[in-house]
Amino acid sequence: MPPQPIMSLLPNNTIISLTFLLTVIPGLEAAHIWISIPFYFLYAIAISGNSMILFVILTNQSLHEPMYYLLFMLSTTDMCLSLSTMPTTLGVLCFNIQEIGWNACISQMFFIHFLTVMESSVLLAMAFDRYIAICNPLRYTTILTPTKIIHIGMIIMARGTILMTPLLVLLKRLSFCRDNILSHSYCYHPDVIKCSCSDIRVNSLYGLIAVLCSFGLDAPLIGISYVLILLSVFNIASPEERYKAFSTCISHIGAVAIFYIPLIGLSAVHRWGKKAPPFAHTLMSNAFLILPPVLNPIIYSVKTKQIRRAILKVFLKKRY
Repeated sequence: MPPQPIMSLLPNNTIISLTFLLTVIPGLEAAHIWISIPFYFLYAIAISGNSMILFVILTNQSLHEPMYYLLFMLSTTDMCLSLSTMPTTLGVLCFNIQEIGWNACISQMFFIHFLTVMESSVLLAMAFDRYIAICNPLRYTTILTPTKIIHIGMIIMARGTILMTPLLVLLKRLSFCRDNILSHSYCYHPDVIKCSCSDIRVNSLYGLIAVLCSFGLDAPLIGISYVLILLSVFNIASPEERYKAFSTCISHIGAVAIFYIPLIGLSAVHRWGKKAPPFAHTLMSNAFLILPPVLNPIIYSVKTKQIRRAILKVFLKKRY
């Protein structure tokens, strides 16, 4: 007989007893303690790096500009994303805590998807910021005022909430079987619905719609903004001015690349990689959620002169 759906057999008030099993790298359970070491370092770099970016933007009046307000949003999102996956990942690796309850799972899933939509939205807003700064510099301060930046931040949060709330509502209608083993160390929507005994076509369809309405919309708009930026840069007569104008976009291009390349890989593995080895899922999922928070502070610290100077000033003050 096929496995019976647990949720249909139990009363509604016992839904919280449903649990999922988290995994990191299947088959390497004995080496978890060693695998945890690089994860510790990566999370430490992500949290300390983004904390430093937030601190220097808050404490330096010269960084109170639209570009750095958006960078503040990006660092906040990256830090929250790290904090949303760190407890379960390190819990599995260090203490072999693989079980996660239903409420904890859907809460973590909401924040992971909400924050990734937020990150994509912030990257789009930063592309718009670079477009205005290069293509219409004389109106930059009048278009991107502090009030407009606040409105952009509110729209970004509202967009993430509107897109992700139906995802949870649709999840409530599913029944789950006894073998609820996830292929990640956190709860990820495509991974969770695969454990269901119910018809998941509606969930999969809405998941695709949410992806198209967020990443599928943001990525082309970012691409269009850079086409317009390149056209504007090529019209600049002086090679030095041309390089100076485009160099302000290098950090943002790096942030877009390290976010979207792992995202595309992870989506492809989940939708079409049924025969892919387990480590492919693990590699892409960890690259998608850990690399941006780790690398974004490094990229902006190295490539953005104002941020680099502010960080050096902090360290020099502590030293002397």
